[in-house]
Amino acid sequence: MKEKRTGMSSAKESSNWRRVRALTDRQIRRAIETDPEAGPTDRDFWKNARVVMPKAKETITIRLDADLLEWLRRQKGYQTRINAVLRSYMQAHLTPRRNS
Repeated sequence: MKEKRTGMSSAKESSNWRRVRALTDRQIRRAIETDPEAGPTDRDFWKNARVVMPKAKETITIRLDADLLEWLRRQKGYQTRINAVLRSYMQAHLTPRRNS
């Protein structure tokens, strides 16, 4: 199963934060301007922006096999991972009408 990241960032593993902190404002602006994937964020871009808070998660009790739970708890962010796996399963089994 291909993993889809949710919540926690893996930036710590792949970013050279020392180099990033050493960049000047001018260098950062230039990098943004030359990035083909970065779009402008002028007043029009933000005009209809709104903050969307995520829905609160519910606390539940679930019975899992002991060895499965032991393995899951060794994973960082295991509850988030369980949620992501269950969400992927749900989305894969929704009818096309309900998936939009």
